[in-house]
This record gives sequence, C-alpha cells and structure tokens, in this order.
Amino acid sequence: MSPVKPSGKLAKVHETLRKIALTYPESHEDHPWDHVAIKVRKKMFLILAGTKDTLSVTCKLPRTGKEALLLPFTEPTGYGLGKHGWVSANFERGAEPPVSVLVDWIDESFRTVAPKTVVKLLDQEPT
Repeated sequence: MSPVKPSGKLAKVHETLRKIALTYPESHEDHPWDHVAIKVRKKMFLILAGTKDTLSVTCKLPRTGKEALLLPFTEPTGYGLGKHGWVSANFERGAEPPVSVLVDWIDESFRTVAPKTVVKLLDQEPT
C-alpha cells in the first residue's frame, strides 16, 4: 500500500521536506505503516505521515526536543518513542508549517541517527 499524502499547501511542505531529507548522505525512502520514512542506512531519521487534510512530521531531537515541545503543534511521539527524544509536529489543512524550523529538525535528527562516518561526509567541504 502506498503512503497517504496530504493535499494543498501541506502537500508542498511534505514534498519539500522529503526532498531535503533525501539530499543527506546515504539517505533513502521507505514506506512502513503507510508513512514516508527517510532512513540513513537502516535507521529512520524522518517520518512524514498524515491524511489528505493533515501532515505529521516526526524527528529525533535529543538536543532541542524540550524546546520543540513548547510549540503548540508538537507532542512527544507515540508508541514510546517520545521518551527517547522523538517529537511529532502536527498540522491541519490551512496551517502554515514553519519549514525552516522543520528543516533544522531534520538536520538534528539525521546527525543523531546517522553513523559518525556518514555525518563526516556531510561536514566535508566540497573540493
């Protein structure tokens, strides 16, 4: 079964975040539980989920998670993941998700989950 994706403005945000996450070294897309999961090697660092009218963005935020949870659209991720630093941001149709904040979260999540050797690739200056 293919993942459910939002429509309208939320679809554009979904696609923007998906494309940015896939620029990270060794990242790839998977579709567990009818969601879009972006992984580095076999470890998830971004989950995009929702319905036609909603978007959920989930990242692992050990450094900024407590601050992120003060935002009105966030909550600890369910299934026990919240106690391990995972945060979910939920947006309904008509919302204006803060894309730059979400991109920062993707970066933090990638750097948290990825092996150090892969993070080094990210930090290397282009020659």
